[in-house]
Amino acid sequence: MFEIRYPTKFVIEPILMGKYLYSGSITTSSRFDYFPYEITPDRLERCAAEFMEELKAGCEEWKVIRELEKLGTDAELLFRPFGTLSHGERTKVLLAILFSEESDFLLIDEPTNHLDQKAREVVKQYLSGKKGFILVSHDRDILDACVDHVLVLNRKTIEVQNGNFSSWWENKNRADNFAKAENEKHIREIGTLKKAADRSRRWAEKSENTKIGFNPQKEHDRNIATRAYIGSKTKKMQSRVKQYERRIENEIQEKEGLLQDIENPTELKLNPMQYHKEVLVACKDLSVAYASGKENVLSRFSFDIKQGERIFLHGENGCGKSTLIKTILAQSGRKEEGIIITGGEIRSGAGIIISYIDQDTGSICGTIDDFCRNRNLEKSLFLSLLRQLDLERVQFTKRLEDFSEGQKKKVLIASSLMIPAHLYIWDEPLNYIDVFSRMQIENLIMKYQPTMLLVDHDIRFQEKIATRVIEMP
Repeated sequence: MFEIRYPTKFVIEPILMGKYLYSGSITTSSRFDYFPYEITPDRLERCAAEFMEELKAGCEEWKVIRELEKLGTDAELLFRPFGTLSHGERTKVLLAILFSEESDFLLIDEPTNHLDQKAREVVKQYLSGKKGFILVSHDRDILDACVDHVLVLNRKTIEVQNGNFSSWWENKNRADNFAKAENEKHIREIGTLKKAADRSRRWAEKSENTKIGFNPQKEHDRNIATRAYIGSKTKKMQSRVKQYERRIENEIQEKEGLLQDIENPTELKLNPMQYHKEVLVACKDLSVAYASGKENVLSRFSFDIKQGERIFLHGENGCGKSTLIKTILAQSGRKEEGIIITGGEIRSGAGIIISYIDQDTGSICGTIDDFCRNRNLEKSLFLSLLRQLDLERVQFTKRLEDFSEGQKKKVLIASSLMIPAHLYIWDEPLNYIDVFSRMQIENLIMKYQPTMLLVDHDIRFQEKIATRVIEMP
């Protein structure tokens, strides 16, 4: 199952797990379990085989090994210190522990964040063969493959539909278009009724004013008895006005709620700059290592970025995607510690301006004022962009380290959008970002056509905006 967007999702799972107080009642015969499990610093030093029963009571090792085999992973991961495992390996171990007991109903929150495309595909295939879980995810490809019902927390309502994300999205578009058409019809009808009511009201007032006083020479057909006739006529007109008002009220009531769940994301703006040369960055036989390591992270790699291209770097975690990005940033003047070019060359255009989104949000801290001051951003425009990305105003008074991961990502996206640049380098910008904001960003990129270098594992996002995909060795 699938959740769309709103803060309610962060409450539902802890309630089902018995962690929050609530009113009303929950009736269930199931026992719930939740992914991801909490991994403390102590557990990072230990092997999963040592602490898996702490995560899931009664967990049996042979069952976890059985699930790891289904995930295409060797059981030896259970006997290595957990902190030495990659993001993908950790996810597979925790999912194997989660599914080791078949009688539990499982709550799975964003299982594919930080995973490369290969690991996502493994998790997708694994979950598509499982039942009895609620999956929270913003990856449209995962949702289409793994769910048979969609639980949607709309802005005002909650709904459940059979099907996957694509079928729900088609139904939503159809329902939204119908609601908009009905809304327009009601608006027109209300306008017509208001004009008719106003016209009848003026006629009634004009008729009423003729009851008293008349000129016998000019109005020889009137006498004192005419007053009763005029009064009756006025009364009918006033009754007609009341009927119009009742119809207007009915139309307004029917109109209420029509648009309550319709998403109207604000159209974002971008100011990409044109560079005076066609090639912005070029690498030839580039080899890169870190000062802390002996081996090259990137070896004999060649590519270039041309004006107007939107290039996706594709490959497994650890293949050097982020290293290449940091090397380009260092070449353009940004301070990047530990990067050593051990062979080949990299050239970037003189005076090139780069707008960068880091995959890591750990450095975001302090207040919004601090953030804007440190990055030389105009605060009012920055707050306006955050609102357009659907960040609530109440967040603006909080410290950035208290934001959710999705909110931190929106802070980084907003700051990048504010910088006019020749090249936009975004490293996993969509982790934790909701579906509607993803579509909003897709529309922005397709409209303004900036030159971009991206790393992101959302295959739908890549299919829509990429002009070239480079497979990393």
